[in-house]
Amino acid sequence: MLVLFIMMGTLAYCVYEVAKSFVVHNSAQSFHSSMQSSVLSINAVMSDVSVAVRNNIFDVERHLDQPDEMQVIMERIVSENPRVRSCGISFIENYYPNKGRSYCPYAMHNDSMQVVGMPMGGSDYDYLKKEWFLEAVAADSAYWSKAFFDGHESKTPLVAYMYPIHDRQGRVVAILGADLSLDFMTRLLQKQDSIFQKDTWSIDISGDGVFNSYVLTSDGTYLTHPEKQRILKSNFFVHIKDADEPGLAEKMIMWMKNGERSVREADRVVRVNRIQSYIFYYPLYGTDWILALSVPKMGLDLIGTLVGFLMLLLMGVMLIVTFFVCRLAIRRIAMPLKQLATTADEIASGQFHTELPAIKSYDEIHLLRDSFENMQHSLTAYVEELKNTTAAKASMESELKIAHNIQMSMLPKTYPAFPDRTDIDIYGQVMPAKEVGGDLYDFFIRDEKLFFCIGDVSGKGVPASLVMAVTRSLFRNIAAYTQEPDHIAMALNGELSNSNDTGMFVTIFLGVLDLASGHLRYANAGHNPPLFLTSNDVRILTCDPNIPVGVMPGWEFTVQELQFKEGDTLFLYTDGLNEAENSALQQFNMERVMQVAKCTINNPQRLIEAMTGAVKLFVGDAEQSDDLTMLAIQYTNTLIPNN
Repeated sequence: MLVLFIMMGTLAYCVYEVAKSFVVHNSAQSFHSSMQSSVLSINAVMSDVSVAVRNNIFDVERHLDQPDEMQVIMERIVSENPRVRSCGISFIENYYPNKGRSYCPYAMHNDSMQVVGMPMGGSDYDYLKKEWFLEAVAADSAYWSKAFFDGHESKTPLVAYMYPIHDRQGRVVAILGADLSLDFMTRLLQKQDSIFQKDTWSIDISGDGVFNSYVLTSDGTYLTHPEKQRILKSNFFVHIKDADEPGLAEKMIMWMKNGERSVREADRVVRVNRIQSYIFYYPLYGTDWILALSVPKMGLDLIGTLVGFLMLLLMGVMLIVTFFVCRLAIRRIAMPLKQLATTADEIASGQFHTELPAIKSYDEIHLLRDSFENMQHSLTAYVEELKNTTAAKASMESELKIAHNIQMSMLPKTYPAFPDRTDIDIYGQVMPAKEVGGDLYDFFIRDEKLFFCIGDVSGKGVPASLVMAVTRSLFRNIAAYTQEPDHIAMALNGELSNSNDTGMFVTIFLGVLDLASGHLRYANAGHNPPLFLTSNDVRILTCDPNIPVGVMPGWEFTVQELQFKEGDTLFLYTDGLNEAENSALQQFNMERVMQVAKCTINNPQRLIEAMTGAVKLFVGDAEQSDDLTMLAIQYTNTLIPNN
């Protein structure tokens, strides 16, 4: 119960904090929705001005050869667009020689909202040296200028939409600018603030705090503010830096520039007009401006505290009720559970026939007791089955190990194979993918001729190993009566094709090497062509496309011939070499096989050891997918001439 009190108390405190945060978060969502609406309204006004300018660009560029028509166009833009306070087109120096060094047709709304047109420029206003004109010409693109005060009264903040005018050669010859008064943003935000104040609470909880909305530039300069003397003259971040802890201004700049709008951290609370306030902000699309709103912290926090306290009180009442309910329930449940626990310990110690306690109630405890009884019977049956399975598996592993040893004993494994001969060097190796495999190789000498073969049975495991043993025995028996490799292949094919109900077949390469002359006669039955290594070359041996043995009885196998010279080596292998796969399912392939052969000393044992090492390095931790068998035969007879 103490643990329950701690858990519920912690939960209650978390609910209290979440409730307070929820009020602030929910209010923030409401503020952001309204601020987004204000941003859309501001963008709509600015879009009207920019569209008004863009709609007249074609007309301006079409009448560039009529300077007096420019004044008419400026007056038309102002008269047709009430949002445009003034509009002018400033031409580059001496564009119209008859108009003087500078020429700037200009029109504006006067105090009575009447359109007044006048040319500007000359000695009274040399715009050619003004920074705004030089920047606009250099930019050669449309953009909103920095905010500035009206040149006539120096009280109204303005912003201009600048658009470059090009002649037929594509040169910038003038800048068309339409001025927009920022007073409309001040009026819009004042209306927004009054709505916030009315909708959030009717009484000023903070005593002196009110909602204040203003538009800032990215560096913190006020574009709008309830106190007009701050517009374009004061900086929000400087004010924060002077009023709050060190580094807060830099954090605020980073948050606003990154477009972060949620209030999630305590250090987003700043002092505005000596009052702790939350700062909400929203970017104005298409500009580097930021719409900011300061909300008194005390008001939002007090509402959140009240909501959180009510939830905390409710959780406290629920905790007391839960205490008494749990106390009764635990006493009722604990007794049969304790009995079940004692019985379960006895079953766990191996006494599977221990009697379970009787449960009179038909609830979850009764279901638990029935589950224990089912588990008791299942464990008894499972242990007995596990004993039988373990014994059968051990017997099978023992039999497979014996089969592996028998299979390996059938293949040549003593090297050097012919220690009393100097005319031949031979080395072979087989690595099954499972305990037993379907690859084979064999060789023996009869009548001064080396009979050899290498084969790969279709499939893997025990069935393939049985076919492998039969094939090896047939090779020995048939080769004892004939020296022609094609006859041996035909006899093997006939024997294996008879009663081949399983459809298994064997790819095999057969060869008979005359040790006296170095003359090789060979037949290939669908097996991988071997490599032929000379002192200065490695190539794939040409083989006729015969079918594997055991597929079609009566097939006529072809025989081919090859002359060995001193030191020449024949390297035979199964597809477990070139088709070995790594964990990425990439194959070792023939290019790597030939590269290893070229980089290895021409010696049968070293060649096979190099191939084995290269394959293991390539495959890595991947499981061996197929049997791998290799056989290398080097002819070392020094009596054969090299011509």
